[in-house]
Amino acid sequence: MDFLVLFLFYLALVLIGVVTICICSKTHYLRGLVRGGAQVISHIIPECLQRAMRKVLHYLFHTRNHTFIMLHLLLQGLVYAEYTWEVFGYCQELGFSLHYLLLPYLLLVINLVFFTLSCVSNPGTITKANEFSLLQVYEFDEVMFPKNMKCFTCNVRKPARSKHCRVCNRCVHRFDHHCVWVNNCIGAWNARYFLIYLLTLTASAATMAVVSTVFLVQLVVVSDLYLETYVDDLGHLQVIDIVFLIQYLFLTLPRIVFMLGFVVMLSFLLGGYLCFTLYLAATNQTTNEWYRGDRAWCHHCPHVARPPSAEPQVYRNIHSHGLWSNLGEIFLPAAAHCAEKMN
Repeated sequence: MDFLVLFLFYLALVLIGVVTICICSKTHYLRGLVRGGAQVISHIIPECLQRAMRKVLHYLFHTRNHTFIMLHLLLQGLVYAEYTWEVFGYCQELGFSLHYLLLPYLLLVINLVFFTLSCVSNPGTITKANEFSLLQVYEFDEVMFPKNMKCFTCNVRKPARSKHCRVCNRCVHRFDHHCVWVNNCIGAWNARYFLIYLLTLTASAATMAVVSTVFLVQLVVVSDLYLETYVDDLGHLQVIDIVFLIQYLFLTLPRIVFMLGFVVMLSFLLGGYLCFTLYLAATNQTTNEWYRGDRAWCHHCPHVARPPSAEPQVYRNIHSHGLWSNLGEIFLPAAAHCAEKMN
């Protein structure tokens, strides 16, 4: 009982925290909280430790490195090893269909292919060679993306919907975001790979969660555990309820139940992010545009807070042309082939 309550409380905190961050990320509240928290921590943690933490955080999130790729593969390997070692074997003994049990492995193969493509493919790097071609792809809205803007780091004119990635040190066509898990930017030319990678990763986590849950339910039914009784703390005979049953299964099969809890939580988190990504694809927005949309007000200085006396110019998404056209743009990015030939 205590374990289950603590685990559900932990799961609820994680989900609430993620949702809160997503809601607050477009407002100034989150930045204020982060700054306030940093000031409090600066008075508690020694200066030498703060410098070390800043170096570690800068290395992890502001430089291209393979740390999160290795962590990604390690976690995926541990989950599949546990699934293979225990769940797969037990399910075969209970007569589960082999096609049903092999589905997570099929999803794993597809996922690893598109994970690799997301890691190594060109997201849409803007160079002198393809600069003119990419300038013709999207219309400038004169709010978030004004004409005649130049990236002085890359020494190229910035096409509409592009952004300079400070981590990769390059301008990216239809920049979405920099993903630490694939150690690459997500842009016009690899967004389709990233979407399928995210879809198969979510599906593999959900499939393993379903298989593991069905296995545990089948185990309870076959062994008639739900008909058993136990003596509670007051000495009364009680029929086994769901809470006691989950705790019993955790004590009997701890690794399987822990893996199940992990993949269930992962399924919710990945499913939420997948829905958000599909929403952006369906409306022809990027993460960068969605995040900056409420703050884009002036075509002269899109990164500066609006003075009280200035007249705001509301950002509107001018690139959406219907669901199928928007989705088609993800899988057949405009001017991708001609721009790649010019490189």
